[in-house]
Amino acid sequence: MAQMEAETSGARQVLYKTHGTCSQFIDVSLDDEGRIAHCYFHGGCDGNTKGLSQLVRGMKPEDVISKLDGIRCGTKSTSCPDQLCRALEQLQHQG
Repeated sequence: MAQMEAETSGARQVLYKTHGTCSQFIDVSLDDEGRIAHCYFHGGCDGNTKGLSQLVRGMKPEDVISKLDGIRCGTKSTSCPDQLCRALEQLQHQG
């Protein structure tokens, strides 16, 4: 499944296909001010991804990326937080 993008009333959204993590997709959107309005992980560690989603809501994508970029999960070369950064980068480039 390819990554899907949508734009409604100034808000931007992407359904990002993750790579190298237990989660399969990240559904994330930005509001009219460019802040994270919605973040939902499909799959992954339920409590951790729910907590991460709550923490990033209302933040600017660049602030999230500066804090979470490069985080690894165990021996994997990436993590759910790192994949969220990739999704946010995609949203930044679509605007």
